[in-house]
Amino acid sequence: MKKTVFYHAGCSVCVSAEHDIINLIGAENVEVIHLGNDRNKIAEAENAGIQSVPALVTPNGNVLHINFGASMEDVKK
Repeated sequence: MKKTVFYHAGCSVCVSAEHDIINLIGAENVEVIHLGNDRNKIAEAENAGIQSVPALVTPNGNVLHINFGASMEDVKK
């Protein structure tokens, strides 16, 4: 089964959402990508349709933007 992917940039909003997502769906069901630490994944996130972080990409490709932490433009700086 394909995992849900959670993208974030490390801000307090993102870290809080990461903990909530892991508690809700389980660490074994989510891949966490910290775009501040893994900058080569920024294009992947944008290609998936992410416009701001934190955000989830579900196994079937739906993008769920969660609270507003940072725009992708801010992440790229």
